[in-house]
Amino acid sequence: MFETTRPSHDDVSELAASADALPRDRDLQRASGLSRIVLRGTDVVDVYQKFPARIMFPIVGDGSTREAVVINAAGGIAGGDRLQLDITALGNARLAVTSQAAEKIYRGLDEPARIVTRLKAHATAKLAWLPQETIIFNAARIHRQTEIDLCTGAEVMALEWLVLGRAAHGEEVVRGHIRDRWLVRKDGRLVWADTFLVAEETFPHLRRRALLAESKAIGTLLYFGADLAARLEMLRDVARSLACHCAVTIVSGLVVVRFAAEASSDLKAALTCILQHFASEHDPGPFRVPKMWSC
Repeated sequence: MFETTRPSHDDVSELAASADALPRDRDLQRASGLSRIVLRGTDVVDVYQKFPARIMFPIVGDGSTREAVVINAAGGIAGGDRLQLDITALGNARLAVTSQAAEKIYRGLDEPARIVTRLKAHATAKLAWLPQETIIFNAARIHRQTEIDLCTGAEVMALEWLVLGRAAHGEEVVRGHIRDRWLVRKDGRLVWADTFLVAEETFPHLRRRALLAESKAIGTLLYFGADLAARLEMLRDVARSLACHCAVTIVSGLVVVRFAAEASSDLKAALTCILQHFASEHDPGPFRVPKMWSC
């Protein structure tokens, strides 16, 4: 026979104390950054930056389109970090915003990093949010939300893309938590909401054909503006020649482009091709390959 013994009160207390002694994200030094850009025409109306967020305005082209570069001076993001970026384009502003380098999401202990990007385009403004890739490391925890407020007459392009591990280092992402959410409002009304969620228990199944299969790099590109039907056909024609999976559709007055690739280099090549064709179709303004992508 087996004898079952109950743990003593001291044993229970010791286990509880051990659990409490485990490191937590909230007990460590964490970043809380905020950056804000407001542009009217070619004039920068307002700029605010709180460490580790930084904003630079390199001189690009003839100056008719302003390009802003967002920098994370912390060198990466870990569990418990909080970063917010607010971009507002007023009047006839033409603004392209990108990131200095690929963002890196490192391992989280028990809390997700939270990233919020808010884009607002008023009147006849043209605004492009075209960051470089976000690299997810194993055991990373991230909640990212991209909110877009559109006004009739404005033109907006927005991109977000994720890379699961660095292929050159043989990295595999087998656990963690990823939530990537989009919310798009037109004239104050919600017209599109979308969430990509990979919970801890989902990772063992990610390679199923119904999920990501062999894809380790995925992206979403949105466009709102004039001549949507023509843009749709052009993008579908380009999609057929890309070295990755790509699909294009229109939802609630938005062109939505989805990408999935086995390697991040293939996805970057596809995005570059899409942006080059988009720019060649009409006055590129901010809708072109950011200069920082080739630096």
